[in-house]
Order: sequence, then structure tokens, then C-alpha cells
Amino acid sequence: MVLLHGRGTDEFDLAPLFDFLDPDRQLVGVTARAPHALPPGGAHWYLSRTVGRPDKPTFDHTFALMSAWLDSLEQLTGFGIDNTVLGGFSQGAVMSYALGLGAGRPSPAALLALSGFIPEVDGFELDLTDRAGLAVAIGHGTGDPVISVEFGRQARDRLEEAKLAVAYREYPLAHMIDPTFLEGLRPWLLAALR
Repeated sequence: MVLLHGRGTDEFDLAPLFDFLDPDRQLVGVTARAPHALPPGGAHWYLSRTVGRPDKPTFDHTFALMSAWLDSLEQLTGFGIDNTVLGGFSQGAVMSYALGLGAGRPSPAALLALSGFIPEVDGFELDLTDRAGLAVAIGHGTGDPVISVEFGRQARDRLEEAKLAVAYREYPLAHMIDPTFLEGLRPWLLAALR
């Protein structure tokens, strides 16, 4: 399982989710640190000027770096991307969508997107044609002031239309992760990896 943190934090931010999602420690948990140091501090996956539309140069740079990094994980862990759940929160969810659904990228075992959106970047394309049945769990707070819940709903609708197996949940929270949603994902996670 690869988890990507949100904007302004670091690679340790989502590490507690490994114990929460995999209490029996059946999985190898891996995180990465975003490559950009931007105001107001912390690590960022891309420069954010407009929600939904990442800055192209910083997004493209990160996408290339993370594609190579994900591809190299098999040598380190023995698990290919097809046996990997890829997920993240906020900007990490955006990059998870990009890396898991981007044209030319291999399909992961499953995607987990928490409070994110499918990125719109000039020259970046998704490939949903061969992803039918891919398990995708999307969670989003209805009171999210950073990334509106509408982005979660748009992702759900787009992926369901493409016949991906979407598990979607909204919760009455702001820009944060609902522990009860994650608790319900334990069986989903194991089923996705079977």
C-alpha cells in the first residue's frame, strides 16, 4: 500500500493509517515525500493556484518523478503496481488519481482518494478504457472548504460511468479523514488485493 500525504505536510503524515487500515500487518506500507517546498511550508506535490487545475510545470515534474519511483518499488518490495493499493489525501489523492489512471500508467490493484479531485492539466490524459472493475474508494467531507465535495461527486460520476467499481462516501466533516469511513474500508482493501 502506497499512501501520499496532503499539501504542506510530509511523508509521515499518513503513516498511522497503515495500522488503522491493516491492523494485522498483512501489507507492506510505503510513503513518499512530495518534491516541492512551497509557501506556506511543508512538502507539496504541485503548486496550487486553482482547485481542480494543478500548475502544469510542477505537476508534470512530480508526475514524472513519482511514475519512476512507483515503477522502481517492485525491485524493493517484490510487489508490482498491480498488487498495490495507491491512495492519498488532498494533493496526495490528486496524485493517486493521476498515477493510477493516467494514460500510459499501469493499473494498480485499487485506488483510495480522500478529499481530492481528478486533475485537469493541459496535456495530461486519463486512460479509463482498460480500468473497468478497478476498485476505487472515495471519501469526502460535505463541509470541506479547501476542496469542495463537488469534486468528489464529479470523480465518482466519471469513474462509475467508465465502469470502475466505486465505493463512495460523504461525511459531515471539513477537509479531513473520517475514521469510520476508513474502518469500513478494511474488508474492501483485502478484497481488492485478492
